[in-house]
Amino acid sequence: MHGRLRLVAALAAILLASAAFGHPEDEFCTRGEDGLDPALCAALAELNSAEGAVSQAELKPLLDATGKERSFWSTAGLYVTIGIGHILPDGSDHILFVLAIFLASTRLRALVIQISAFTVAHTATLALAASGIITPSPSLVEPLIALTIAFVAIENLVFKEMTRWRPVVVFGFGLIHGLGFAGFFGELGLPTGQFWSALIGFNVGVEIGQLSVIAIAAVLGLMLRRKLHDLEGTGRFRQTVVRPASFLIGITGLWWFISRVIA
Repeated sequence: MHGRLRLVAALAAILLASAAFGHPEDEFCTRGEDGLDPALCAALAELNSAEGAVSQAELKPLLDATGKERSFWSTAGLYVTIGIGHILPDGSDHILFVLAIFLASTRLRALVIQISAFTVAHTATLALAASGIITPSPSLVEPLIALTIAFVAIENLVFKEMTRWRPVVVFGFGLIHGLGFAGFFGELGLPTGQFWSALIGFNVGVEIGQLSVIAIAAVLGLMLRRKLHDLEGTGRFRQTVVRPASFLIGITGLWWFISRVIA
């Protein structure tokens, strides 16, 4: 019972943390020398104002502390930080999706296959959407992201082992999540001449954030398995952790889907 209460508290903390960091500039534009370039911060602030969005043409190339244009690697490094922040702590929907994948994976190989499929898929659509080749509507993408969370969580409740079609499903859902990443990436107002360095850095940051979520979940999962004496797969971990967590994730995904559709 105590384990389930801790699980509920942990998921609640994730949701509350995401609410606390709703605007990207709030987190990265108040760090002094380690924060974002002032030009980018100004654009982010304007994006959240009543005046509307800033076009890419209005932004100058990002500058470093000396006033010189940032190099490829400097820009990429900056956007790695932004990508990490988009997942931790801001990406509650992506966090829950990755956790749902993790909970269904009883073997390392299954987890690696799913995460790899998800990574390849969202990288592809992120690049396509960010470069303007495809232009999906956020009003369609955001509800679909919520629905993917609910689907994977419900599948965890129905099937004890990963189904044969799960990697294909995760790949398809990864395409949708990539469109969500692209929406956020586009809102940053990309600096002139630094598109690819920003895109690569952002995607690497997203991957670091996702792998961090999995690493934390793996450590906590191992601790709980030991506490439940379920290192050999007796089923206690599934009953005590996987099913309750998947239920909460599924309910959250359905709630987000409904709220985003009617918003």
